Amino acid sequence: MRLQRVGRKNDPSFRVVVTDSRSGPKSNKQVDTLGSYSAKTNLFKIDGDRAKEWISKGVQVSPTVHNLMVTNKIVEGKKINVLPKKSPIIDEEKLKAEAEAKAKAEEEAKVAAEAPAEEVAEVPAEEVAPTEDAKAEEVAPTEETAEAK
Repeated sequence: MRLQRVGRKNDPSFRVVVTDSRSGPKSNKQVDTLGSYSAKTNLFKIDGDRAKEWISKGVQVSPTVHNLMVTNKIVEGKKINVLPKKSPIIDEEKLKAEAEAKAKAEEEAKVAAEAPAEEVAEVPAEEVAPTEDAKAEEVAPTEETAEAK
């Protein structure tokens, strides 16, 4: 079961046909015509009962026709990736869930970064212990202070 293009140039429309695997869809040697699909209007019409009957007889369904049938709830199941491996089908629900999880993690990180900043108390300058450089200046007078005396 596959699509047979019947539309004009720049106006794609297709028939859903059952054909022998040894003959191409353009050969007009189809066994049965089940419906049609208009790509511009995204209109998909198919006789679901006959399609299920052909599938029960062992007809292999092309991935595109399978996806159209799943979308229109004629057949139950998952869609098949018809795109190359480099550009897979994007699962919108999974993408939303990942975006929400990422936003939540960023928010938690932001809250965690703000919490320690509030806990640090400012120490008055008088209580701060002098550093080693400051101690060295007090002990050994510099040349300028020696000349001033």
